[in-house]
Amino acid sequence: MHNNLFQPISLGALELKNSIIMAPMTRDRAGPGDVPSDIMIEYYRQRASAGLIVTEGTQPSREGKGYWRTPGIYSQEQIDGWAKVADAVHGEGGKIVMQIMHCGRVVVPDNRGYIADVIAPSAISCSDPVPGPDGVPAPTAMPRALAADELPALAEEFAQAARNARAANIDGVELHCASGYLINQFLNPVSNLRDDNWGEGAAGRVRFPVMVLDAMAKAIGGDRVGFRISPGNPYNDMDVSDPEEIFVPLLNATDELNLAYVHVVDMGLENLDTLAMIRQHWSGKIVTNNSLNAETASEIIQSGRADAVSFGRAFIANPDLVNRILSGAKLAKPDYAKLYTGEREGYIDYPVATIK
Repeated sequence: MHNNLFQPISLGALELKNSIIMAPMTRDRAGPGDVPSDIMIEYYRQRASAGLIVTEGTQPSREGKGYWRTPGIYSQEQIDGWAKVADAVHGEGGKIVMQIMHCGRVVVPDNRGYIADVIAPSAISCSDPVPGPDGVPAPTAMPRALAADELPALAEEFAQAARNARAANIDGVELHCASGYLINQFLNPVSNLRDDNWGEGAAGRVRFPVMVLDAMAKAIGGDRVGFRISPGNPYNDMDVSDPEEIFVPLLNATDELNLAYVHVVDMGLENLDTLAMIRQHWSGKIVTNNSLNAETASEIIQSGRADAVSFGRAFIANPDLVNRILSGAKLAKPDYAKLYTGEREGYIDYPVATIK
């Protein structure tokens, strides 16, 4: 049943043993210095039966952090910590890529534990509150608008993050271009009010995201670079009135980079068939996500609308999700009260199913 989910698939240079991908999910378990903790190593090891794991969003620099206890990939200690994660996943026969996430203006400064710039395309704050260290939503900081001559160096930060991930033996990277974070802030007209070549019209707004993806591709090879989008997602104060106007130029421009895949959170928009739009403007592999089950995931792959599928919440409480889908075992439900707290509890203490 659902046999097409268990067929090997290649995403660029990434050779996967099945088409079931673990989606990136922030879990707030990093240790001091934003270094991956021992329980993070175990968490990813437990889920290595996925064809591919996409890590939680990982900041490429001190300025990229917006949330409490998210990991980084810019210090040697962080690289060494991620190397332990990669070794654990590879030891179980899995593959893992790192999602590179720069929060841009989506920052509660108390979450950082240090003083650093808050930057964005324009000096416009995010009106949506963000959980602080105690989990209580707090106002975000007012960002400083980036100068045009800062952008090449900022793109290089992303490229260096990709190199650092590969130095940790992580198999590739995924650039977070969704959910209202820095790359999405450049793409979206509500957060990018620049009147220069980095903001005028759709062509201007896609320019920096394409520069970043190109820099990352040149750093480690485009066949090890993917990116994530979520057309029509209002998260973190984004304008969703015309997702085609925002994302078609991005897809057309990035299609020329020969990247490994595009990872889309399909919002199920009434006025837009998101997967059809991507197929029309993107010739590479498509990974799709959002409230899928084994049946709907299999149907999407069978139809050719996507090449692989990713699961988020299902992987939280089911470290053996692949085996459960294969055997038809019942899925466990996450303890949502412990998504971001509890340390080991609600994180690495979910049992595997007993398969008869």
